[in-house]
Formats: sequence, C-alpha cells, structure tokens
Amino acid sequence: MPGPLDGIRVLDLTTMVSGPVATMMLADQGAEVIKIESPAGDIMRQYGVIHRGMSASFLSCNRSKRSLCVDLKTDEGLAIVRKLAATADVLVQNFRPGAIERMGLGEDVVRALRPDIIFVSISGFGETGPYAHQRVYDGVIQALSGLCDIQTDNETGRPRMVRTIVPDKTTSVTAAQAITAALFARERTGKGQHVRLAMLDTMVAYLWPEASSPLTFLDNEQDPARQQAGPDLIFRTKDGYITAAVISNAEWAGVCRAFGREELIEDPRFKTAAARGQNRTERRTIMNEEIAKWPTAEILERLDRETVPAAPVLKRGEVIEDAQVIENGIVEVRDDPELGPVRQPRPAARFTETPAGIRSVAPRLGADNTTILEELGYDEAEVSRLAEARVVYRRKPEAS
Repeated sequence: MPGPLDGIRVLDLTTMVSGPVATMMLADQGAEVIKIESPAGDIMRQYGVIHRGMSASFLSCNRSKRSLCVDLKTDEGLAIVRKLAATADVLVQNFRPGAIERMGLGEDVVRALRPDIIFVSISGFGETGPYAHQRVYDGVIQALSGLCDIQTDNETGRPRMVRTIVPDKTTSVTAAQAITAALFARERTGKGQHVRLAMLDTMVAYLWPEASSPLTFLDNEQDPARQQAGPDLIFRTKDGYITAAVISNAEWAGVCRAFGREELIEDPRFKTAAARGQNRTERRTIMNEEIAKWPTAEILERLDRETVPAAPVLKRGEVIEDAQVIENGIVEVRDDPELGPVRQPRPAARFTETPAGIRSVAPRLGADNTTILEELGYDEAEVSRLAEARVVYRRKPEAS
C-alpha cells in the first residue's frame, strides 16, 4: 500500500542533516523526494564510515530518495531544475539567506512556475539580524539556545555540549511537521506558502517547557539553572549504570522499599514532590549511595516490582540487541545489491492504512539523472549531450 504522502513530489536542495533528514522522513512516508546535488555532492557523502563508496552518515540522512546531480551554475542546469520545480509540490532549501535567490531559484521564480508550491527555507538564525549571514553548525545552536548551559558540569561549572546533534535533528522533525501542515492547508485553500524555519528558533522553543519555563512569569522569574543543580539521573551499580526516575509519592515510596530504606518514605525532606524538589541534591545523593550497593539486574528487578521507572544505561551496540527494541522491530536489515546487508531504524510512526517504510538505501550521486530527465521530456540524445557537457553528472561507486 502507498504511504500517506504518496503522490507528493519534493525537490530537496538541502545538505548536511537538518534538511535531508526532514525530507527523508517525507520520503519514508511515501513522498517522491528528488535530491538535487552539485557535481561535488552533499558534503555528508564524505563523512562517517565509508563502505563500497557509500557513507553510512549520508545513507542515514537520505534513504528512500532519488538523486539528480546537476550543475546549477550553467544555464541548462538551471533550466532543468526550473522545469522540475514546475512539477513539484514542495521545494526545500537550507542555503544561507540570499543564496537561493542568487542561484536563480528564489521563491518568486519558483512560484511563477508552480503557484501553489510549498517553498521551505531552513536557516541557522533566520533571514535578518546580526547572525543571519554567519555559517552555522549544530554546536553553535547548542551554545546560543541554552542547551550547553543545561549540560553544565555541576562540579566545575563548565558548560558542555550534548554529544549528538540535537538542534539539527529537532529542526528536521519540526520542518517535516511544518511541511505536512502546509500541504494540509493547501488541500483546504488551494494556496501554497513560504515556510521559514530557523534552527535557533526551533531549539529555544523545544527547550522551553522544562528547561526555561522558570522564565515564564515576568513578575516571578527564577533561575532555570536551579532545576539542573543536583546530580544527574545516571546511577552506578556494582556492575554498570542505570537510570531511575522519581516524581510521584508512590514512586518515591517504591524506591525506598526497593532499597530497604522504608524510613525515608516519611522523611519530611522527601515526603512531598515539593520537598523532594527542594532537596533534590540530597535525595539523589542517597539514591547514588543505595543503588551502588546492588548488581544492575537485581536492582532493576526490585525497582520494576515497585513500578518505579528505571532502565539500564545501554551502549549503542547494545541498543540493537535490547529485547524491547527487537520486539518493536525498530531496526531493520535489508540486502542491497551493491552494499550488502544494511541496518537502519524504520520510520517511527506506524500508519494502519497508509504505511510508511524504507523504500531504498540512499542513492549514488546522480543515480537517477537519466530517468528524471526523460520524465521531463528530454530524449536520449539530449541526455547524452548534457552528460558529456557535464551539465549533469553521475559519480561511479568507489571502493571502500
């Protein structure tokens, strides 16, 4: 059965992660996504583990897509993409502000070709302001959004970055949702629109509910850092690490029974949620000391028996072997004729009537040049001439 976005064509002019992951989500949900790259290719093709000429990082951001490699600096190359834009429902780009206009593919040009297109611009900081001209990577947004402040080391006071690109991927999810919302609005009104999305905007909003909410009331502002003042929720056991969360009174009582420390249940420092919040450092210190007395499996069993949320801290290689991950079928393995067996997580959302799914691994650079050009009406001779003139280009697979 086709996916929920079957029949939607997306032109993907994005690179790196924030844009490509957003369009990959749309592709997994059935949209036809055509990734348009320069002869140099998306820089992500060069990063991560390279296997038989394919980057694992690029594959994991660009599966289920087709690839058109075209030189947009040539008149004929630009004409190809403009012709393709006239057939598209969505165009997504994440160049720095002003670049897409200089390329000759600004919104006014594209909308003249397809009046109801959804034109999407993803940027680091927005289109105006003191930072708008700057290049941006994930770490810059972590620093500016307050995420590094949240990760501040309690002992040294040094801010720290999260060791995964949270702003990039959060922007991806936000962009994918915004695109589907714009498509839904077009179904109702018949009108396309320009969707603008900045990574900085995304992360400030994303972090607000629990990390910055003490700033909500202007007449009663509090320091957000107080919420992160105590030890974190990773606890060392005799043979590993676990996490355990305690919010309700019942969960606190369950923790105390699991430790054999029932006297703490009525301790005034911890008896209510408010008291536990005020004394979080002392509470977590006690939890650290008590959990350290137990082997991982035994303390997890005791916590589970008391219905306390808890889990082992898994290494990434252990995640794919976890019983719940296997039960959910989160990670799939498919055989590719060129790459061999390839492991990828399936699309998270499950649809009963229009299932999403991984349709193919990421394409080689320019792998679909011929078929896309033929669909646009170019004959075999024209395709050959464009290839010889390097207007379109296809890179052959390289050995790993």
